[in-house]
Amino acid sequence: MPSDAATFKITACSTDHIGDRQDQQDRVAILTSQYWPGSLLALVADGMGGRTGGRIASDQVIATARNLFEDRPDAGMEGRGLLGAIVSEAHAVIRLTAVAAEKEPHSTLVALLVQGRRADWVHVGDSRLLHFRDGALQHRTIDHSYGSTLNANGELIEGGPERRRFRSVLFSALGARSELRIDYGQADGLRAGDSFVLASDGLWTYVKEPEMASLLQDLPARDAAQRMVDLARARARGKGDNLSLVVIKMEPA
Repeated sequence: MPSDAATFKITACSTDHIGDRQDQQDRVAILTSQYWPGSLLALVADGMGGRTGGRIASDQVIATARNLFEDRPDAGMEGRGLLGAIVSEAHAVIRLTAVAAEKEPHSTLVALLVQGRRADWVHVGDSRLLHFRDGALQHRTIDHSYGSTLNANGELIEGGPERRRFRSVLFSALGARSELRIDYGQADGLRAGDSFVLASDGLWTYVKEPEMASLLQDLPARDAAQRMVDLARARARGKGDNLSLVVIKMEPA
């Protein structure tokens, strides 16, 4: 997919792995649309809520994105407006499905819209977006978790495993009853050498940012993505969560 200035082409791939869980509740998608010519929308959703609730939630996120991006004319909507609509509609639909689920369904979401030389993104929860340029980290979303908040404030959670597990508890997720925290970001002037990773916590827990940067510089998108999955699986040692990711690279045209 060429940019509007024809200075780079985009290569993109997605992958997921069930990890060591019984059910896959992560969902991932890379979408294009006749209503958004030349644009690409990538999403990662990590569902939570029992064996059925989590998958229901993440399925609804992807279905909502497909409906808004692929099937509806944009009617002059800008990128951030599209991303906001995906969040609000998916949140509402997941809340409605909570009645039929065995546990209250929730989902994270990180979504990236690339339009020419501009990228817009949104995230809720702890699925991450990372933007690299020539091997250097440019942007990274901040997790909506209590552990992330404490780290930002210079605080630590000490104690046993149960107390440390509190670090990963989310304070914002699609479908949750609590107030929704939504963070947006953007990057202008994209060029060859830029790359993006969207990943659930099952991936980024085990593969660190410098490793991602190195793989993105050295390998094609699909090979880099597979190597990240292989690293995560090896390091999980039989205790890995579902994982999913999207890798997007801007390469010379």
